[in-house]
Amino acid sequence: MDEASQFVIATRAALTQLSALAVQYSFSVVGAIILLCLGWLASGMISRWAREGLGRIHGIDATLAQFFSNVIRYAILVLVIVMVLGQFGVQTASVLAALGAIGLAVGLALQGTLQNIAAGIMLLVLRPFRVGETIETNNVSGTVVDVGLFATELKTADGVYRLAPNQTLWNVPITNYSRHDSRRNEITVTTDSKIGIEKAQELLLGIAAADQRVLQSPAPTTYVAEFSDSSAKVTLRYWARSREWGPVRRDLAKAVKLQFDRQRAEADAAKVAD
Repeated sequence: MDEASQFVIATRAALTQLSALAVQYSFSVVGAIILLCLGWLASGMISRWAREGLGRIHGIDATLAQFFSNVIRYAILVLVIVMVLGQFGVQTASVLAALGAIGLAVGLALQGTLQNIAAGIMLLVLRPFRVGETIETNNVSGTVVDVGLFATELKTADGVYRLAPNQTLWNVPITNYSRHDSRRNEITVTTDSKIGIEKAQELLLGIAAADQRVLQSPAPTTYVAEFSDSSAKVTLRYWARSREWGPVRRDLAKAVKLQFDRQRAEADAAKVAD
């Protein structure tokens, strides 16, 4: 009878303890669910506000705004998960230490990728080039198609697709041919006894004045670049719009060649007539 009584008493004590634990952890579970729901909603709202706010800032790329908004959202979710674990008596300091160790291990494993992300962020912030601009580095050249966090897409002059990791674009000098509105170019011709220096300068300035795409400010100029006893090199220096620089360069080079050949032919004909 004593053993039966003790068993009943022990069973009642165990049930009482289990009831207390069930009540305690039921509140913890309900609180954790509520905390998760609120955290999920709050992270989404704050992330959206951050993306919209960054999008209004001049110079902030949409890709960069999306990246920072995602970082804010995941940071809030991690904080919420740590708080939920704290509801169940888990030591949050240990959790944070474990997350730090995991982050360090992932960072070491993805060191190259993280360098590309860091370079991509700097490229998006400082904007040494934009979509549609033509650039050139020591290893790559072409027109920028897209600037991402990991790599930049380009289209070369011959229509070839090229993907360049951002790290290779960040650590080298970049020449941007499209950033400024106008570009300078020079055409050099060699004079001889048939075409003197003054005549060559007159012809070059006339060719530049005949093309409306050549800018008049700064005005085209000519100068003697080199000379010898029998000849001299005269250079035409002019400015054109960056978007028209290539066609203007080709057309003026053709016009100069034709005009100087015509001038030499006329000089030969006049010499024969004499």
